[in-house]
Amino acid sequence: GGQHVNKTESAIRITHLPTGIVVACQNERSQHQNREVAMTMLKSKLLEIKERERVERIEDIKGDQKDIAWGSQIRSYVFMPYTMAKDHRTDHEEGNINAVMDGDIDGFINAYLKQKSSGQA
Repeated sequence: GGQHVNKTESAIRITHLPTGIVVACQNERSQHQNREVAMTMLKSKLLEIKERERVERIEDIKGDQKDIAWGSQIRSYVFMPYTMAKDHRTDHEEGNINAVMDGDIDGFINAYLKQKSSGQA
């Protein structure tokens, strides 16, 4: 019964028209099995593309992230022996730290916007 050994005309090629992805399979003996394998391969490729696009969208949304490390902070606050809040990006300082802690940060915002509009940032 070895008459079917070299007679495998069951290759399958599937083209996904929206993306142009082409998958082919001729591993199995029957065309139905090859079609199932090819569809599985196509689905995995489409999922991979979709996941890559999702990751790229997330990276676009996140933007540049800086390392959280010592010395990379934007502001520092000193409570003792004197009181001061300093913005390290603009070198803006406030002596009334209680007002800053209560949310009065307009000075910092204005200094940053002024620096950004002058093209230094």
